[in-house]
Amino acid sequence: MKKYLFILSVLLISFSCWHETKVGSKRTAPIRQKPKTTVTYHFEKTKDWLAATTDSAQIKIALALNRTDKKNIVKMDSIMVASDMTGDIAYYLPFPLQLPSLSEVPKIIFFSYATQTFGAYEYGELVRTGPTNMGRKSDQTPTGLFFTNWKAEKTTSTFNDEWDLRWNFNIANKLGVGWHQYELPGYPASHSCLRLQESDAKYLYNWADQWVLKDEQNVLVKGTPVIVFGHYDFGAPKPWYQVVRNPKALDITAAAIQKQTTPFWAVIISQQRNRERYEAKP
Repeated sequence: MKKYLFILSVLLISFSCWHETKVGSKRTAPIRQKPKTTVTYHFEKTKDWLAATTDSAQIKIALALNRTDKKNIVKMDSIMVASDMTGDIAYYLPFPLQLPSLSEVPKIIFFSYATQTFGAYEYGELVRTGPTNMGRKSDQTPTGLFFTNWKAEKTTSTFNDEWDLRWNFNIANKLGVGWHQYELPGYPASHSCLRLQESDAKYLYNWADQWVLKDEQNVLVKGTPVIVFGHYDFGAPKPWYQVVRNPKALDITAAAIQKQTTPFWAVIISQQRNRERYEAKP
């Protein structure tokens, strides 16, 4: 009996290794260094804070907290910073580190309209998070389930041929919506696309899967699932400033993500199995 149990265990382990190899090996999650102390938030004069801060990791956190980039942060009179900026960026943004309900999903990306942040997960582990500036009031980003389609390292905006978009990855082909690098003024300002800092746009560009086309009119295999959710109150103060009063005010719980994912679960799993079958072919 023990012999048979041992053989069964070997087979199960072999199947698990085969499954990860065929679908795509799980990447090592980034080291998540916790802040040394309890984190609170406050405002500083931008010019003074930048003059006193040379640590690139702390500057990166400040950019994320204010949903902006290096070009635009200097235009702000004051910025929100953390009392302790010694931790990994994931500890200062709202997405949870683990999503147990998605432990079987190789890759998925979430964009939160309300918090203007994104979270990319591998098998339920957060592997990348950062700020985004989504669609402005007159050109709001559509919400719901999408899949990554085609990508281009550099392309031209359909709104203005003078706008060069770097690391562009389309998620809604007919609507022309996707993520790409472009300046982040610190509020929803795009023409419905998902603006990102260049490092984040490049990471997701290389990380997410493209679609596979059967022919010019038909998709054989869809790309990485992307869920855009939530609403932005354009008439209210920037919502991330709420953490000055309550550091947990914007936290997105695993249960909240599961609620957003549940209506699309059957489609996500169906497309995942379709990709597995495609990649398993010799």
